[in-house]
Amino acid sequence: MSKQFSCGGPNGAAANTLFPCREGLPRPPPLLAQPNLPFGYPVHGVEVMPLHTVPIPGLQYEGPDAPVYEARAPFQQPPLHLASGPWLTTQVPSPSGGCSHILNEHPAEVSDVQVTLMASLGTLNTLVDISDSVVKGKGQKQMTISTNNRELLNFILQHVTYTSTLYQHNRVDVVSLESNSSVAKFPVTVRYPIIPKLYDPGPERKLRNLVTIATKTFLRPEKFMAMLQSVREYYPDLTVIVADDSKEPLKINDEHVEYYFMPFGKGWFAGRNLAISQVTTKYVLWVDDDFLFINKTKIEVLVDVLEKTELDVVGGSVLGNTFQFKLLLEQGKDGDCVHRRSGFFQPLDGFPKCVVTSGVVNFFLAHTERIQRVGFDPSLQRVAHSEFFIDGLGSLLVGSCPEVIIGHQPHSSVGGSEMTTLEKTYKTYRANTKSQVQFKLALHYFKNHFHCST
Repeated sequence: MSKQFSCGGPNGAAANTLFPCREGLPRPPPLLAQPNLPFGYPVHGVEVMPLHTVPIPGLQYEGPDAPVYEARAPFQQPPLHLASGPWLTTQVPSPSGGCSHILNEHPAEVSDVQVTLMASLGTLNTLVDISDSVVKGKGQKQMTISTNNRELLNFILQHVTYTSTLYQHNRVDVVSLESNSSVAKFPVTVRYPIIPKLYDPGPERKLRNLVTIATKTFLRPEKFMAMLQSVREYYPDLTVIVADDSKEPLKINDEHVEYYFMPFGKGWFAGRNLAISQVTTKYVLWVDDDFLFINKTKIEVLVDVLEKTELDVVGGSVLGNTFQFKLLLEQGKDGDCVHRRSGFFQPLDGFPKCVVTSGVVNFFLAHTERIQRVGFDPSLQRVAHSEFFIDGLGSLLVGSCPEVIIGHQPHSSVGGSEMTTLEKTYKTYRANTKSQVQFKLALHYFKNHFHCST
């Protein structure tokens, strides 16, 4: 069923017209290379840090020759001028020779080939030490090369540099390359490289140095304790982090458990955030408090998948239930539509029993830093699951390996009257009211700039 909401916020806020500005929208249009261009140029991949200089690779001119002055001396490569300072990221060896006699012997009647480069966010220059009569506009946003010697022209083009002159991040400068009626354009991206966040598993690469188990519990102490006991049967020394927003704190006698007691009924995703925030290992295994570890709960298999693929999250199955679903995004002028479909996209390369999908069951291993970056919206206090994967759409690559199986405890209450009372209370919090459902949908549509969902 399709649901539609206005662009206003969850509580009837004004339309989110500032969203495009906040998110850098609209995006620059695609760069389309025109046919039969006489240039060679980089289509993608030129990046420069703010206030730094880089050479522009691949610049070349292959257009028609200008008229040749036959008495001209043979071309010799002029020396390179290497810019000083700490901002030049690439040094080019200086060839020998000079060309002043070439530049001064052009007869007036011989026309030059003229190539003009233009930038908007930075300046252009050349490492070649050459006369201003050949290269005009050095260190400016527009630089023009004029010569009737194609070899000299290409030598200068091979040593053109781009300098970022403003402190900006994630900006794209579209540099143009023109000669007569021919125009080529290519992007130069201004940004810092992503700083790595590495985790040291130790020389022995023990599992406890790679993986932390995290869970959230609420009014189900016997369920959690049964789950913890099953963990210790197979993984005696793995750290377990638990966030608990029950009425009374649990007493846990386990040196490898980190227990965080929260205000009562604080919420499902708030507890997830708390638990995940305390993980210090490379990976975190999320489990529900009523799961049971069995002999097919092989954390090592999931670790191997994440170590050898580009996946950020990989799920298993709960007694055979994978809960795999695909998220399909349909972009629109007034907001996007998200479509959820069961299944997966394709098998995972290198792991034929695993697949690539968008969302998985509540039993998954993830790169800690990646899911911390997405986070769990603490506004979602009750039933919520797919909302996390929707928030991560476009940033999380998700897979599923059904052969890794975890068990599930029976739904029926066990224990005395106190446990039965807790179970009944738990069920009242488990159910979503109509107002909660409406709030969740309105929040989700506003936050993710959605227009509809199916």
